[in-house]
Amino acid sequence: MMNRDVLVQPLADADRELAEAVAPVLCFDRAEPFYPVRVGVTVLREAGPSPSFRRSFAFHDSQLAAIVEYAIYWDYDIQHLYELEHVWVYVGRDGQVLDCEASFHGKFLRGLWQDRRNLVENRHVRLYSQPGKHAFLPDPGLFELVPGFLEACGVNAGLDGVTVPAMIQDRVKVGDSDHRLVRSYLQTLAFEPAMVFEEYRIPQELLVSWPALLAEIPERLEAELEKLRKQDSMGDKE
Repeated sequence: MMNRDVLVQPLADADRELAEAVAPVLCFDRAEPFYPVRVGVTVLREAGPSPSFRRSFAFHDSQLAAIVEYAIYWDYDIQHLYELEHVWVYVGRDGQVLDCEASFHGKFLRGLWQDRRNLVENRHVRLYSQPGKHAFLPDPGLFELVPGFLEACGVNAGLDGVTVPAMIQDRVKVGDSDHRLVRSYLQTLAFEPAMVFEEYRIPQELLVSWPALLAEIPERLEAELEKLRKQDSMGDKE
């Protein structure tokens, strides 16, 4: 097992200040059952790979000063335990937002319209979170084009049980019964999206370094599983 003390590094003051200054404004469906519980921040100031997503960055634009990566973590999406989505904000040498990208079902798309109409207060990109699934788009109407959009929140709630990515597989042990418990729990939270979205500003206290979040995720998974196991055990005794 990894030593958490080695992994945990505080978010540098300068990185925190920048992350707060250009944090995206997220919009969630009014019926959304889950909200972020932690955000791992990485500020890249030179070309290189993302620490938390399968991609690399180049700094070809001479005006580009930094890329702020927000690794946004939920305990659940409507189909599984463990959920990590991303937003990348490109910041110029003058402090202005140059561009944005956001994760979408394992890939990523542009998050800022060409005419910058979803830039709030001239520094915060407004993004919409797919109900229940949390993938990001700059226009909520586009979610209706995603296959299985409504079914994911309804008849297919809990479909995937527990999702454990390779980066933490050696720290989390999941049995068949755990998948069953998660499926049963999420089926109780099935919902119909209202398609009315409300703004959500990321609380400052959710921002941590990416290494700190990476160290915390297995603990959160184990805590959620233990809670479900205890509830199941109590139910068996009744």
